[in-house]
Amino acid sequence: MDELPLDQILQGECTEVLNSLPEKSVDLIFADPPYNLQLQNDLWRPNMTKVDAVDDAWDQFGSFADYDRFTRAWLGACRRVLKDTGALWVIGSYHNIYRVGGILMDLGYWILNDIVWIKTNPMPNFRGVRFTNAHETLLWAQKQKGARYTFNHHAMKSLNDDLQMRSDWEIPLCTGKERVKINGVKAHSTQKPEALLYRVILSSSNPGDVVLDPFFGSGTTGAVAKKLHRHWIGIERDSDYLQVAQERIASIPAGPPLEDLYIFTTKRDRPRVAFGALLENGYLHVGQILYFGKGEATAVILANGAVQHGEIVGSIHQVGRAIQNAPCNGWEHWYYLDEPSGQKLILDTLREKYLAHAKDVETFADR
Repeated sequence: MDELPLDQILQGECTEVLNSLPEKSVDLIFADPPYNLQLQNDLWRPNMTKVDAVDDAWDQFGSFADYDRFTRAWLGACRRVLKDTGALWVIGSYHNIYRVGGILMDLGYWILNDIVWIKTNPMPNFRGVRFTNAHETLLWAQKQKGARYTFNHHAMKSLNDDLQMRSDWEIPLCTGKERVKINGVKAHSTQKPEALLYRVILSSSNPGDVVLDPFFGSGTTGAVAKKLHRHWIGIERDSDYLQVAQERIASIPAGPPLEDLYIFTTKRDRPRVAFGALLENGYLHVGQILYFGKGEATAVILANGAVQHGEIVGSIHQVGRAIQNAPCNGWEHWYYLDEPSGQKLILDTLREKYLAHAKDVETFADR
C-alpha cells in the first residue's frame, strides 16, 4: 500500500494490516488491546443478577506466552509504521499492562509517562474478596529515545484551569448517551470514554496529523480525532464493530474551520529574536541596567549584546543561570525600566514589541 487510507476503517487482523501500511507514515497510535482478563467464572451481583463482564472471545488467550507473542507482534508492527518522531499510547489493567510495558521497552520504545485513569464510577467488587478495581493504566512512549515528539503542554494546562496536568486523570466510565448500544445492549464491552481520548489526542498530536488505532472497536479514537481535526485510521477484524464505528463517526458533523479553534501557538513557535537585535534597533541602549527577577541583582548591557554582572559576562541566559545556579530563560527573568511608566517590565515585553513591529513592516512591504 503506497498511500495511507486516511479516515477509513480497515478490516483484518491488526498485525497483518499494519504490515501493509507504508513505513514511518503515522504520527500517533492509541491502542486498547485485549487485556487477557483470565476470567474463570461468571460474576454475580448480591441480588443474583449476572454482571455483564468482558468474556468476549477476542480477550481470551491460551497462555501468557501466547499473549506475549501476540503483543510483541502488534507492537513491533506499530513501531514500523510510526514516524521517528511518533508516539504510542497503550491502555491496560493489572492483568496485562506490566507485560505490555516490558515488551515495549524490549522493542526499543522509550516510555515518557504512565497515566493512571481513575474511574470515578468503577464497578464494585461484588464478591468482596479484593479491592475494587478503580483504575487503569496508560503508557505513553515515543518510538525513538531522544527524538523530538509532540506534547502540547500549554493546551493541556489550559484544559486544566491553567494548572499543569498531572498523571492521574479522574474520568468516569463510558455511560449514558455516550455508550453506543444496539437494541438496548452495549455494542462493545470495553468502550472507552471520549474524555480519555480527548486528552490523549490533544496532548500528543496536532491538527492534520494521522492517528491510528489498531483495535478500533466502537470507534472512539476516530470519533475524537475527527472532532479535533486529525486524520484517523482504524483497524478492526469484527464486522459488527466496524459497522458500529462507521455509523458513529459518520454521524459526527463537521466542526468549525481548522484555523479558528484548533491551532494553538506557544512562545516556542515564535521567530527567534537575538537579544542584540533589541540593542541594534533602539529598544535598549548600551549601559542600560537590567534587573534580575525580584531580587537585587543587576547587570549592565554591553555594546556587543552581552550583559555584565560583577565579573560575570555573557548572554542574558548565561548570566541569569550563574546568578540563580539553575537553568534560566533570560527573557522571562530579566526586567528593564520602562521610562514612560517608571515601572520595571519583563524583558519579554520588548521582544513582543520587536516581533509586532517586524510583522507590521512585513505586511506593509507586501502591499
